[in-house]
Amino acid sequence: MVATLAVASLLSAADLKVGKPLTLKEPISVGTLVSHSDEYSGKTVQVEGKITEVCQAMGCWLDLVNDEGQKVRINAHEGGLEFPKDSVGKMAVAEGIFSKSEMTRDEVVAQAKEEAKEKGKNFDPASIKKGMTMYEIKGTGAVIVSK
Repeated sequence: MVATLAVASLLSAADLKVGKPLTLKEPISVGTLVSHSDEYSGKTVQVEGKITEVCQAMGCWLDLVNDEGQKVRINAHEGGLEFPKDSVGKMAVAEGIFSKSEMTRDEVVAQAKEEAKEKGKNFDPASIKKGMTMYEIKGTGAVIVSK
């Protein structure tokens, strides 16, 4: 009940709603989602975290993190969402279908190269040493908290 009240207090009329309305009663933390990723894979989840990056080309994804640096990417492509490019530093609650995928080094290099291009930055493929696990939500809706 305390968590529900905390979330209710986070969301207000001034908050920016993106996509469809959120349907689940209460979000889980990024840490819980990552720690129990196999349990949540393929299911609709609602997660809350701090926005650390947003696609600067089209607002087509954002990254939510927790205090421990664990990250989940909210992908807006399939849900027809567009995230505001100036959302970094704000808190958000996002909902959609969760997936976990193992990426090879080559896949990580390709993704990092694309992101660097979007940001107008240089990229050195040698900076990527190995593959990684990608945690992603195919977003259907989100609320970016105005506070």
